[in-house]
Amino acid sequence: MTEDLPPPSAPERGPLTRGLLAVLRAVITVFVVLDELLRPLYRPLLRRLAELRVMRRLEESIAALPPPLVLLALAVPFAIAEPLKLFGLVLFARGQFWPGLVVTAFAHLMSFVFVERIYHAGREKLLRYRWFAWIMGQVVRVRDGVLARVRATAAYGLAMRTRDAVRHWWRTMLA
Repeated sequence: MTEDLPPPSAPERGPLTRGLLAVLRAVITVFVVLDELLRPLYRPLLRRLAELRVMRRLEESIAALPPPLVLLALAVPFAIAEPLKLFGLVLFARGQFWPGLVVTAFAHLMSFVFVERIYHAGREKLLRYRWFAWIMGQVVRVRDGVLARVRATAAYGLAMRTRDAVRHWWRTMLA
């Protein structure tokens, strides 16, 4: 009998909540679009860093650790990089553009180089923790949902068309 009932409607959101959600969506859209535009610049650099002998040795060392030490090895740079990202945003908000840019760039570089490589090397062992696997599942679910929404926007379409046009122009310049 409950199959015949319509699903409950979502609660009505007030103007403040709608406004805050709109601002949040706009900020997320800007960050995702910037990431998409800048990815061709930083991904090759990250691949090169991953190919360095010192990074391969680091990954081999991490992979050989027991799960609790892999978790600790991931937690230390994560606990440094993530607050630095927030600090960089605070500097931007205070009008300190260049210090904010340097701190934010350093924090992201640290995330890309250390956190990502450690996670990649120890992923199997980290996912043995049920709580960690659950958290990563939630992160992936939220990320995929946000990306789907952002990719459905006109701003994202414009950014991707612009990126493709710039790539085409650059290739013709190099030819």
